[in-house]
Amino acid sequence: MSSSTIYSMGVSVDGFITDREGAFAWTAPIEELFRFHLAQVSELGCYLLGRRLYETMLVWETDPSLRDNELGAAFADVWCALPKVVFSRTLDSVQGNARLAVASVAEEVAAALDVTDKNISIGGAGLAAAAIELGLVDELRMFRHPVVVGGGTPFLPPVTEAMRLDLVEARTFGSRVIYERYVRAHDESD
Repeated sequence: MSSSTIYSMGVSVDGFITDREGAFAWTAPIEELFRFHLAQVSELGCYLLGRRLYETMLVWETDPSLRDNELGAAFADVWCALPKVVFSRTLDSVQGNARLAVASVAEEVAAALDVTDKNISIGGAGLAAAAIELGLVDELRMFRHPVVVGGGTPFLPPVTEAMRLDLVEARTFGSRVIYERYVRAHDESD
């Protein structure tokens, strides 16, 4: 079985990962969902992310208070150990087990897949949009939160060609968050 490139984010019912002010507090997970995220991140071989998501997630490497409970400590350990590639036009350096991207999105995805037999994840709407446009995303994983925000950063970019998908997994969490996992559908001739 070959590795997949995954795009996974929390999303509002109307399709946004942040609201009009850039906030996403409505995506804060309950323990059940946090454990699910931990399991998913534990299975990754690399995470490619944009600057904003990198800066948001950096607290897991720099804020010791996030390790105050067993679950937080477990996530911080997994996140810190995970190799990360950061795409940024403004950062000169990154911290922890991260490096700045030096090649194109396609080349960095290929390089990440080349060094692991695990799945890789792409995070951040802009970076994911570029990867989707290049046909590099194999799976979409949406955590659909029960809120309508009316605008903000869309989960998916506009596309010029339909991207056929198969729903392969769905689950509803106690917080009413619905997890939807889609894989790219292949033609019978593939």
